[in-house]
Amino acid sequence: MRSRSSFTQSIFIFLTLLIASQVYSYYAVFNYALMPSLQQFNKILGHEINLMLDDTELSEDTLSMDRPLRRRVLEQLGVTIHAEDSPIAEEYHHAVVIDLMSEEMTHELGSPTDVRMMLGSESYVLWMKIDSLPGSLLRIPLSELQEDDFTPLFRNSLIMALLIIAGGWLFIRLQNRPLIALEKAAKGVGRGEIPPPLPEKGASEIRSVTRAFNQMSKGIQALEEDRALLMAGISHDLRTPLTRIRLATEMMSPEDSYLAEGIISDTEECNEIISQFMDYLKPVNKQSFVSVDLNEIANDVASSEGGYEVQIETKLQQPLRETLGSPIAIKRAVSNLVVNAIRYGNGWIKVSTGITADNKLIWVSVEDNGPGIEQSQISKLFEPFTRGDTARGSEGTGLGLAIVKRIASQHSGSVIVNNRSGGGLKVQISFPVIK
Repeated sequence: MRSRSSFTQSIFIFLTLLIASQVYSYYAVFNYALMPSLQQFNKILGHEINLMLDDTELSEDTLSMDRPLRRRVLEQLGVTIHAEDSPIAEEYHHAVVIDLMSEEMTHELGSPTDVRMMLGSESYVLWMKIDSLPGSLLRIPLSELQEDDFTPLFRNSLIMALLIIAGGWLFIRLQNRPLIALEKAAKGVGRGEIPPPLPEKGASEIRSVTRAFNQMSKGIQALEEDRALLMAGISHDLRTPLTRIRLATEMMSPEDSYLAEGIISDTEECNEIISQFMDYLKPVNKQSFVSVDLNEIANDVASSEGGYEVQIETKLQQPLRETLGSPIAIKRAVSNLVVNAIRYGNGWIKVSTGITADNKLIWVSVEDNGPGIEQSQISKLFEPFTRGDTARGSEGTGLGLAIVKRIASQHSGSVIVNNRSGGGLKVQISFPVIK
């Protein structure tokens, strides 16, 4: 599975480059340092063995002590000859074949040679089987090559790799810290909050993004202030003349009562539209959130909206944990759902509350037995000025469910709409429980 996290991708690329660097380092050391040394070692060793294999007759000018001296030199170097059936020759059969040295020694000695290596009690040991020396094996202790000699190499390489990884992790974390703060602030803006300006830190690209985000945040704050001014203007400047119109209409003569009723109905509808706009544009103040009992709200809405013609059935889970929010806003959301069910249902409404199995969300649902809504229209149901399809009618301002969606988002909740199997619609609002 491909990771999309910048931090994870950076660490992965860093580790890949580190491993590639280590592999190349070992390759370079092996080919440019170890291989020449090994070839030189093979040549020297080949000359030593040639001394042992030199069985030519001595010339008259040759000292009689030459051959014993050669043997003594080889013995001081530790080179010994053993029969293939001797007990110590068992080491040869358990040793590891070294193909590279076998080829080199075959070339140096001019005779097929099998070279093997094993770890002895004190050091590494080379064993050689030379065809020109039948029935015998050469044992050469590598006294300067100890097993412990490799331990510092691997230990230091591991320590260096860990230090590089830790340094890279710290560097990437410091580079990503401004991005994490930017992500957190962006989520706050998405919830309707206006965060303070972020400090411009990090690389030049990150500073540019942070600067642009701060400018965007200021612009959003200015828009929020303009929206608040617009709401005040709508509330005062539009409702005042509407109130005067209604007062003047009520003072009309009885002969014009049919006309007065129409004007009063229009002014009430205008006031309702203004109220809907006010509710939709109203900002949220999370600092004023308090504990909210969904059972109490659901029971109040069912009692106030229900009556002789409409019977609202309730099924409230007891006990029910509470959520954090604005009681007025949540009550308005539930009330909008109930009014919507009364408007489009066929006289049966059910209000339920409950909690999810993981005890993280509490919910309130409103069901009706109306005609429901087409599946393709459900995703558009919460858009402003949308009233669903023709089966749900065309009454209202088209902001009722949009207000429900907005209130749920302001409380970190969600809204789910489904058609009931028995006909009608079910709308459920979920809110996080208080931790």
